[in-house]
Amino acid sequence: MSRDKTESHARIVDAARKEFLEYGYNDASLRRIAEKAKIQVSGLYKHFASKEEMYASLVEPVIKGFYELYETIEDECFEGIGQTGDDTGMDNGYEAVRVMKYIYDHIDDMNLLIFGSKGSKYEDFVHEVAMREEEGTLRYVKALKEAGYHVKKFNRKEFHLLTTSYVEALFQPVIHGLTKKEALHYAKTVSEFYGSAWKNWLGV
Repeated sequence: MSRDKTESHARIVDAARKEFLEYGYNDASLRRIAEKAKIQVSGLYKHFASKEEMYASLVEPVIKGFYELYETIEDECFEGIGQTGDDTGMDNGYEAVRVMKYIYDHIDDMNLLIFGSKGSKYEDFVHEVAMREEEGTLRYVKALKEAGYHVKKFNRKEFHLLTTSYVEALFQPVIHGLTKKEALHYAKTVSEFYGSAWKNWLGV
């Protein structure tokens, strides 16, 4: 990519991020993006095939990193089962702090996802995270049982609701505009609240 094209691309990306943050995916205008980037609308298509591709280029990297972190935390929980006496491998809720740090290290892109994704294929991001959390926790419960731990029987509908409420709680600081310091403090509170509650509810 030539220097001129590289500079144009950078201007387009910056203009697109501002446009999507202000107007959301549905109401974002390619014309305004082009004006802000000081380029013709037709010039945008030399960089992105569509508005959807443009939006995806902004949010896909942060989503990929988010899920990679989730997988790392999950692997650590599984590896910790039975390592120290009656240790269940639970990270005592500190996953909330690690997730919150990631969210706030990428707060602009997270704002794009939370506030600007309606109408795009990413508008159910938080719901999809909740589904991943539910599936991962069910695998974890199965692993606990296979390792010899007694786990209480539980209502699957209640389990779904509780898992969803936990994940949604992680994104509340973004919705309410908390600072990173406030959000990390809140994450510790979430850790203490849900960590103890899950252990008690599962009976482990």
